[in-house]
Amino acid sequence: MVKVLFVCLGNICRSPTAEGVFRAMVHREGLSDRITIDSAGTAAWHVGKSPDPRSMAAARARGIDMSAQRARQAVAGDFAHFDYVLAMDSENHADLLRLCPRGAEGKLSLFLDFAPHLGRRDVPDPYYGGPGGFDEVLDLVEAAAEGLLADIRQRHL
Repeated sequence: MVKVLFVCLGNICRSPTAEGVFRAMVHREGLSDRITIDSAGTAAWHVGKSPDPRSMAAARARGIDMSAQRARQAVAGDFAHFDYVLAMDSENHADLLRLCPRGAEGKLSLFLDFAPHLGRRDVPDPYYGGPGGFDEVLDLVEAAAEGLLADIRQRHL
């Protein structure tokens, strides 16, 4: 079983979107029994809450249901449990690196590193912007999810 964790700041916009998109992709490819997916936030502000309604609406418009997800905070133990710990931006990557136990750094990377053709490394936080930001997040996440799945297939399946 390959285990993937997506991480943003509050676990209500970007990382649950990545979880939902990747879960749908993995399901569509018939790999749900081989890949486990979760998301978390580096901050505890929204623990137990559903994803942002704007994130859920944008995802729903693309056929992705995120309604069962609940926010949680990333913990050091996640590095022992997950094969991939994927930060949505460089700030969260730095926070995760401080949390990461020695020797587990190889599990941590920026999610957009799986989509180098995009020419960017950070998924922007859409929280304070307009509805277009949530669609932009989905576009970036979908591209990176394809690269991540290709990497998992090459290295693990």
